[in-house]
Amino acid sequence: MSPFDTPENAGHGAILTVDLAALVANWRMLKQRAGTEAAAVVKANAYGIGIEPAVTALAKAGCKSFFVAHLSEAIRARAVAPDATIYVLNGLAPETGGAYAEHDLSPVLGSHEELLEWAGFRQSGAKVRPAALHVDTAMNRLGLWPGEGLDLAREKSGVIAAAGIGLVMSHFAASEVIDDPANARQISAFAEIAAAFPGVSASLLNSSGHFLPGCPSYQLTRPGYALYGGNPTPGKPNPMQPVVGLEAQILQVREVEAGTQVGYNGTWTAKGRRKLATICLGYADGYPRNASWTDRSQGGSALVGGVRCPFVGTVSMDLIIIDVSEAPAEAAKRGSAVTLIGGELDLEAVGAGAKTIGYEILTSLGRRHARHYVGL
Repeated sequence: MSPFDTPENAGHGAILTVDLAALVANWRMLKQRAGTEAAAVVKANAYGIGIEPAVTALAKAGCKSFFVAHLSEAIRARAVAPDATIYVLNGLAPETGGAYAEHDLSPVLGSHEELLEWAGFRQSGAKVRPAALHVDTAMNRLGLWPGEGLDLAREKSGVIAAAGIGLVMSHFAASEVIDDPANARQISAFAEIAAAFPGVSASLLNSSGHFLPGCPSYQLTRPGYALYGGNPTPGKPNPMQPVVGLEAQILQVREVEAGTQVGYNGTWTAKGRRKLATICLGYADGYPRNASWTDRSQGGSALVGGVRCPFVGTVSMDLIIIDVSEAPAEAAKRGSAVTLIGGELDLEAVGAGAKTIGYEILTSLGRRHARHYVGL
């Protein structure tokens, strides 16, 4: 029986399955590997799987700290994790101190202006949790310059004391590339920063940072992508358990002759007689249009009866056409389910087929899927 025959899936073109037990197992493995406290990065709707179920599962497993990108995400996380420490990575937007106090949240401060505003807010009598201080050691994106951070640390009183800093952190630019010289420079720069803030917890490791030889774990790590099954060690076997699976339904099957052009603008031409299936999923469901497979470039694929079948033509808004000529006939028929994420089509393979990265695949997962949470 096709999974689309069940009442909960009927009416949906695709099914997204999220294994929360695997999510928790990945967090526990990284925590054990680091030998220190591990937070969880749950920004971008917990990398597409849903903030509420992800935070609930991780908090129940013992995760005490979470990182999000936006204040709105932090408020959602707080609703299901009333006792956790929740940091907002994108900093303190002007005049938002009241919301941080109301929801018991911690901003990640990355500029002098943010430090001054937060310090002033605290000194007004507001009851807030300690904030984090972000020092930029390579990205040139957000955060204080290292020299600024060191200068502020040397001030025994002043804005740092007034801001109530409880965590100092930085972010790797290339930790997934073990031999990138930027890693050693960042490790050295951050060691100096961490030493300048005695008694303050420090955090440097992202997902791939857990696998960098000789990199200190400090008091808190911040895994994200690896929690959701992404490979933190590109080019090597993935040490993480898969968390996400995606299936779509075949709507129609047809045979075409050699020379037949397929899809918008006829970008793919059949080289011989082929059997094609149209599935109920497209870029409106979060599957990138860059996965299109044309006469000039390769693209994505699906598993049909365990056989990898290439897309043909352009990924359209609601539909993708796949070549099922080599798939078992019993699997390549109207109503059957095909796999878009799962098995050999892991996040890295899907990202490569779409000319992007697994991060984008995860965070683009659409809202039209029937979502099933399993494992807990």
